[in-house]
Parts: sequence; C-alpha cells; structure tokens
Amino acid sequence: MRNKKTYLVTGGAGFIGSNYIHYLFENYQQVKVVNLDKLTYAGNPENLADLKDNPDYIFVKGDICDAKIVNDIFVKFKPDFLINFAAESHVDRSIGDAEDFIRTDMYGVYVLLEATRKYGLERFIQISTDEVYGSIDSGSFTEESPLKPGNPYSASKAGGDRLAYSYFNTYKLPVIITRASNNYGPFQYPEKLIPLFVTNAMEDKPLPLYGDGKNVRDWLYVKDHCKAIEFALKNGKLGEVYNIAGGSEMENIEITKLILRLTGKTESLIKPVADRIGHDRRYSLNASKLKTLGWNQEHAFKTAMQETVDWYKKNRQWWEVLKSGEYLEYYKKHYKMEL
Repeated sequence: MRNKKTYLVTGGAGFIGSNYIHYLFENYQQVKVVNLDKLTYAGNPENLADLKDNPDYIFVKGDICDAKIVNDIFVKFKPDFLINFAAESHVDRSIGDAEDFIRTDMYGVYVLLEATRKYGLERFIQISTDEVYGSIDSGSFTEESPLKPGNPYSASKAGGDRLAYSYFNTYKLPVIITRASNNYGPFQYPEKLIPLFVTNAMEDKPLPLYGDGKNVRDWLYVKDHCKAIEFALKNGKLGEVYNIAGGSEMENIEITKLILRLTGKTESLIKPVADRIGHDRRYSLNASKLKTLGWNQEHAFKTAMQETVDWYKKNRQWWEVLKSGEYLEYYKKHYKMEL
C-alpha cells in the first residue's frame, strides 16, 4: 500500500499552479507531485527551481490536449488527485486570438476527464474562475447564479467548467469545481494588473489604466487560494461548485494608487488608455458555501499586498527577463505606448 499521495498538477509551472505545488510540499511530508506543463510564455520552470532536486517532484513537459502524454502519466504515476490549473488565461490575448483558449480550456479538459474515466482517481479538481458569471452591478454571485461569460477567455473557462460537471453527472467521476476571484502574489506573470503595475512603477514606466479605472475586482491572495483548493479537495462534496473569494473588492484606480504608495511613486505614472472591448464592470463572489465547511482566508489584503510588492522588489531578475524580448513587443503593440 502506498503511503504517499500523488498529485497530478497540470499547469503547475504557472502562477497559481507553482504556488500550489509549493503549498503541498510545505504542508505534507508524504506527497509526490507530477507537474504537467506545456511551458507556454506564462509557464516558467524558474517558479519551481527550488524543487529540481526533490525526488518527489516530477516535471513532465507536455500539453494537456495530448492524450498520449496524459494517459502515459496516469499509467506510470497512478495519481490520486488531479488539479487542473492548465489554461490560457489572459483576457486581452483571448480577444486577439481565441483559438488557443478554446483548445486548452475546453478540449484539454476533455482529454483529462477521459483519462480519469479510463484509469480512475480519488478527486478531480477543475479550477474555474469568477469570470464565468460575467459582470454584476450589485450583490454577489453564488454558485447557483447563471453563467454569462462576457469574453472568449471566460467563455472557454465556462465550457471546461460545465464539461467537468457533465462527467460527474454522466459518468460519476469524482469532480469538484472551484471558481476564484482575481489572484495576486509571487510568481504572477507581469501582464496581469498587479504585477504589471508594480514592476512598471519600479521602472518608472507608465501604468496603463483601462477606461475610467472604476472597474471593480475582488482580490484573493494566491496562498489563501491554494489553501482553499486543498480544503475543497479534502472536504468538498463531489459534483459541487465552490466560490473562493478574497473579500477585498476595489476599483482598479484604487489598487493602482495603492501600488504607487507601496512602491513610493507618484500618481503621475498613471496613464489612462482606451478601455478594452467587452470589459466586465464588476465581479463579486459570495464564498459562504466554502466558509460554512470551515475554510477561512488567513491573509489581510493590505499586508499581503505589501508582501507581494516586497517579493517583486527582491526578485527583479525573475521579472526583468519576462518583460524583455517577446513580451515587450506585445506590450508596446497592445497599449500603443512608447516605453
């Protein structure tokens, strides 16, 4: 009988996935992790460089859409749990070209579900997003709220979300779905709002703020998210959806000004740019369902934001490499700004 539980973490070289893998090794002695990642632009092996000599950490370079690779992993490593972080996830990129989003976020989920149906495991956690609900003017979405995704990214995530549920309903696969609000913290690729604005401020570069800056997002510290995923895996009911919220709603202009204060920069760096098409106005989640089971976040927003800014200050080499070359060209083209 095996003592160690084996986690198959897909997309584990990305922002949330790498933080989750660190969470597992920090909290369990008897654990093995197989990380399947395609290493697209947002997947960075450096996020897990500290684990490269750990015999219980296995990295497999591959695509979740590749059924042979996925099946081979199931046969060789016999995972107990599968946590699917693998996704194309940046809204702006989905507006420019949705094909990769549909392929990874929907077809890739299908491949993983089929492998689970063939070989079996204890839990399949599909990582979804609050964006599948669309925008809400007042109040907060519950797990029973209708889905109304407003851009190609959120539509692809909604498709994978519902496909996962259909495999629970049809084939009785042990599926649980989580929908989290906007994450922030260490190792986040610097195209998302917080790491982009933090690193731009550190470089005295403009902070391109969409529209009037009054779009509202709820912010969840990535370490609280990781704890919530593990909590849902251990305590959640099969076939259920669980919202994971940070309880820290802020307008984008508010968080922009906070970042400038934390980095010691002036508001002169704020540069309004034309709003993106299909930009949802407000996201808000009711996470009482998961909290009723016993989950609570541990990190206060302002404290975690300070820790996040400090991390980017201490790890300049990590993000400076990412903001050079291909990413820099994308940034210039997208925002049409001189840097």
